[in-house]
Order: sequence, then C-alpha cells, then structure tokens
Amino acid sequence: MFFQLKAYLKFLWESKNEHGVHSPFVFYLLTKCFYDKKTKPEYSILNNYRKSLLENHNFIEVTDFGAGSKVFKSNRRQISKIAKTAGITSKRAKLLFRVTSYLQPKNILEIGTSLGLATAALSLGNPKAKVITLEGCPETGGTAKNQLDQFDCSNVNPIITEFGNYLQKISTKPETEHFDLIYFDGNHSKQATLDYFELLLHTVHNDSVWIFDDIHWSKDMEEAWKIIKNHPKVKVTIDTFQWGFVFFRYEQEKEHFIIRA
Repeated sequence: MFFQLKAYLKFLWESKNEHGVHSPFVFYLLTKCFYDKKTKPEYSILNNYRKSLLENHNFIEVTDFGAGSKVFKSNRRQISKIAKTAGITSKRAKLLFRVTSYLQPKNILEIGTSLGLATAALSLGNPKAKVITLEGCPETGGTAKNQLDQFDCSNVNPIITEFGNYLQKISTKPETEHFDLIYFDGNHSKQATLDYFELLLHTVHNDSVWIFDDIHWSKDMEEAWKIIKNHPKVKVTIDTFQWGFVFFRYEQEKEHFIIRA
C-alpha cells in the first residue's frame, strides 16, 4: 500500500493533461476519447451489467493457476463480492469502451476475463469486432459467459485456458491474425507480463494498441513497464497510473507521456 501511495504521488507530480502534449495523435486521443464527457447509451448497459453481478449472491469456486496450469489456490467466493473487489471500476469500463469506440479495433484479445466487466466494454465499443477473452478459472469464466450472453455481447469468444499455454500455442502459428487491441489483465507479475509481451509481439501492426493494467501495482510491475517502454518496437506510451497504453506507430519518434485520465 505504501509503495502504491508513493508511486501515485510521483505520478501526480509528473502527469499532465492535453495542454502539455505536442503529439497530434496523442492530443486527439485525449481530447476526443479520454476526456469525452458526453453520455453514451452503452453506459447504461455497462451499469446494468455491473448491477446484475452486484445483486448476484451465489457462490462459485474460484481457482487461480500457476505456471503450467498447476492449481495455485482455490476457494469459494460470492459473485457480488468478486464484482466489488476484482472487477474493473465503472469509470475504467467507460474509458475502455471509449478507447475501443474511438480506435475501432477489429480483432481484440483480453487476457483475464474475470466476470466480464471489461469484456463487455470491449464488446460494446465495437460490436463488429471479434473479441477473444481468456480466463483460467472455469466457474468464473462460465459466469462471465452467462453474463455476456444475457447482455447480447455476441461478438465475444470466451476461452478457458492457462494464459501462457494459449499464447505459446498461437505464437507458433504463422497464420495467427494480428490483434488491433490487447488488454492485459490476467497476471500482475513482472515475469508473466514480460513473457506475454514477447509471445504476442508477432501479432502487432502499425495501429495496434496494448493496454497493461496495474503498471504501478508493485516495484516488479514498474520494472516490467520500464522494460516494455524501452523495447525498440514500442514507439508511444501513455501512463495513466492504473493503465499503461502502448502504441507501435512506426512513423512516430519514440515518446512517453504521463497523463491524468
């Protein structure tokens, strides 16, 4: 907790808004997307999705996996409590919706479905997109699938799998489609984050955007974020404290931004 508070105070000191940005690409992303205050009809769907989970007091067996699909721990948890503590916040879900709506990615990958709160935002942001979402826990993934079906997120393909195994498998397939947007929210450890980063690099193209959750969660995650920023293929990054946005725009000079969002 102390580490995160210290990191947040440093973020507040160094961060800027759109007035401190000279890149046209980032400026328009901030003004037309991040800071868009208009009400969207999809916000009501996202709120109802969340509300239905918060009102669901059923228990499910939540299983976390370590390397190689080995069970790390398993316990019974109430769906409503998972939605309160483990899911994306309402503010972040709306931002994720706006980013998806603004960039219009056609192929989306989410690593870490949980109860599908972020998945719904990705789905609604571009209903024509193909959304693949990965979850390690069968019961959590099953609950998310029921929710997504209930709210007509028909463009989502939920897959129950150990993340590393799945990403390793697609990394060896030359016919793998490029992903336009990847949301990393499945494992907040330095090594796993960097492993996923390397395994998915072959799927990027000029307009790909990757979003990493909890980049200031720990010293290790900050170190992972620094390594990602310095990778030669990475051209533009935006640090919003909670999330790190990565762009691979070949035509741009390397530049890093710390933005209040």
